[in-house]
Amino acid sequence: MNPLGELLTPDDIRLDLDVSTKTQLLEQIAALLAVRQGLSKSVIFDSLTAREQLGSTAMGHGVAIPHARMSQCAGVAAVFVRTKLPIPFDAPDGKPVSVFLGLIVPNQANERHLRLLATAAGMLDDRNFRSTLKTASSPKTVSDLLEAWPDTPPARG
Repeated sequence: MNPLGELLTPDDIRLDLDVSTKTQLLEQIAALLAVRQGLSKSVIFDSLTAREQLGSTAMGHGVAIPHARMSQCAGVAAVFVRTKLPIPFDAPDGKPVSVFLGLIVPNQANERHLRLLATAAGMLDDRNFRSTLKTASSPKTVSDLLEAWPDTPPARG
């Protein structure tokens, strides 16, 4: 199983979240991750915001991977959020974003962090997979899709 499929359960997935700004979205992701890690929502929010200030984590095609490495974080945590309507997120293609994968990892987890980001980028770069995520009707369906993604994606041709 891929590293994201191992992390995300239906409890870590929110669909049709009603937010309209990047700040509101990051607050919601921080709140979800705070529950998973037993950390302060504001500490996580500040870390995610600081990372976004370095450059947007939006990839284009309506997806973003807000993430942060944190000294206070004891383990890796992830959440998947799909917003009710796409929101502006400074994407390289200029399009608004509706699919978000939020990640926090301990500072020392460099290799794991990079592997998670690479897996997420591969998943979310796949047009058919993105489309399926955008129309999935339940957190369980999203969880099953993320879990089923191969650990080594098929070669592109």
